[in-house]
Amino acid sequence: MDADTRPYNFTWRAIFGSKRARVVLLLLTLILCVSLLLPYAPSRSLPHFPKLPKPEDPPPKNDDQVDWSQFAYSQYATNPDYLCNSVMIFTTLKRLGVKADRILLYPQEWPDNDPADPKSGLLIKARDELGVKLRPISVLQESADPTWGASFTKLLAFNQTDYRRVLNIDSDSTIFQSMDELFLFPSAKVALTRAYWLDNFLSSQLILLEPSATEFARIQESIKNKKPNDFDMEIVNYLYKDHCMILPHRPYNLLTGEFRGDKHAAYLGSEEEVFDPEKILKETKLVHFSDWPYPKPWINASKRETERLMPECKTSEQGGEQDCRNQKTWLWLYSDFKERRKNVCGSDF
Repeated sequence: MDADTRPYNFTWRAIFGSKRARVVLLLLTLILCVSLLLPYAPSRSLPHFPKLPKPEDPPPKNDDQVDWSQFAYSQYATNPDYLCNSVMIFTTLKRLGVKADRILLYPQEWPDNDPADPKSGLLIKARDELGVKLRPISVLQESADPTWGASFTKLLAFNQTDYRRVLNIDSDSTIFQSMDELFLFPSAKVALTRAYWLDNFLSSQLILLEPSATEFARIQESIKNKKPNDFDMEIVNYLYKDHCMILPHRPYNLLTGEFRGDKHAAYLGSEEEVFDPEKILKETKLVHFSDWPYPKPWINASKRETERLMPECKTSEQGGEQDCRNQKTWLWLYSDFKERRKNVCGSDF
């Protein structure tokens, strides 16, 4: 049998008789020893990374784990017009199926069990049909102007300490989508949107707050020491401008006046994006009626006023058909408000 075809005799002596094999075996032995001893090396030779603390109150995984009774949408009414507005807001919230409570702050002298009284009738409707919790209060009237002065009353939301979080919304608004998700945002004493139409100022049209006796005391002190032309917006900015969580104004705070303007970068947050009124309205959750000097939607404007102040149609640079979408959207917002007001509040309002 020739050497090339003879079977090789694999024996331990043959395997370890090679110098190369002994070197490989030695290296494998060293690697095994190091891997076994490494876990027992002194800890001072390794960087120390402390364990993160376990959250005491981890965020809920889904809505079923949320105690919605800890949260509330808040409205305040200091005259019949704003009472009707608030009931309109609550009607919308019920239709949207929001999960948080709803509370209404109103003057304690108003009757709440007299169906013959228009105000009382709306209070009864809010309580019995819409599930609103009625809370009679003393109006915070700190101005000669009854409308603006009574706006301080919204800040009584800071005193509703039986709730963990309250979302206060001005009633001269239309709500298009639920805002329940705001209650689950990270904890903050106050959360506000920017007043995007102003420079370096926050809006008080929507306030997400955590009620507390301490914060309410600060509010009261600030109202007591306010300047003659200070109202709720100034008070909120003075106290929380540099100490609050900022909510995106898009989609939580859109002015009707935006449809009348030519420049929209402040709202859009971009010089490049084109303002598409139909797209904007679909994504918006809250529209606030603000078109000074055009009157609020529950006040009848003359045809001449409307034609003078409504958004103008635009013609593209290339010519062709006019684009009247801003005008149509703006007019629809006002007509929709008027129609809903009549359906919700009746002819007395």
